[in-house]
Amino acid sequence: MTGARGIALLLVAVLVVAGCGEQEPSAGVVPLTTTPKATTPTPAPPPSSPTPSSTPTPVGTPNGRPGASHNSNLMPIVDHGPRDQKRVALTFDADLTAVMRKRLLSGKVKSYYNTALIQELRALQVPATMFLTGMWMEEYPEVTRELAADPLFELGTHTYDHRAFTKHCYTLGTVPRAEMLADVQKAVKQLDALDPQATRWFRFPGGCYDGTALHELAPAGVTAVGLDVPGADGFAKSPKPIIKQVLSHVQNGSVVVLHMHGGDNAPYTDEALTPIVKELRARGFQLVTVTQLMSGNR
Repeated sequence: MTGARGIALLLVAVLVVAGCGEQEPSAGVVPLTTTPKATTPTPAPPPSSPTPSSTPTPVGTPNGRPGASHNSNLMPIVDHGPRDQKRVALTFDADLTAVMRKRLLSGKVKSYYNTALIQELRALQVPATMFLTGMWMEEYPEVTRELAADPLFELGTHTYDHRAFTKHCYTLGTVPRAEMLADVQKAVKQLDALDPQATRWFRFPGGCYDGTALHELAPAGVTAVGLDVPGADGFAKSPKPIIKQVLSHVQNGSVVVLHMHGGDNAPYTDEALTPIVKELRARGFQLVTVTQLMSGNR
């Protein structure tokens, strides 16, 4: 990727996962024709591996874990729910990297928990699926338990410390191949200790993955949930671009990706939430969790 076209595509790609890295991107509406998966090289799986399925292993499992997978070769992936049903899942990532933790512990950032956002979700009675990093759960164990106990919400994992599973994934570091499975399993174990009803839904940091990552993570028994409508709330200067981004691209079955850590990375998500929810409902969309959305695929 070289020249003016390459630079333009790179800027678009950075915007897609605004809030996932350490650097502040430019503002604007994110075109959905370019996604992290498209801008990240995706090597083919090992020759003996089947193509990853667009739907997970059936949601109902012996231990009742939504998103649980029994695929021992490749992690399954879902990007959206059925397009023939007027339902949308709002999802919120709780990122926490080593750099963010340093800012938190030094007092430069007061909190990486957007309390106002959660209050708005509850006031509006909006079901939501939250993807938590293990490091975030370590900082906010009681909050995690509180969210787990709320029937509006369901919790999934977002790796331990928000490093990427491919090289050159924006400003994120990279998990070595030998550590990939242990990283994801660590976060799953942390969540299970705090939430007895935890799902097996999982999200890749930055939305970046390749055949190697899918193969290495298959034994984790989780299903990846992708980036259907990135909300572009990271480093936004006001709620307006977030609202425009979501409402311009949402459609039947969409999975909207926003952030719940607030702080200096995603400071306006809570202010954008109410206008987004009211307009989605005015358009006739039913707001559901990822599990409810994907139940239509069974």
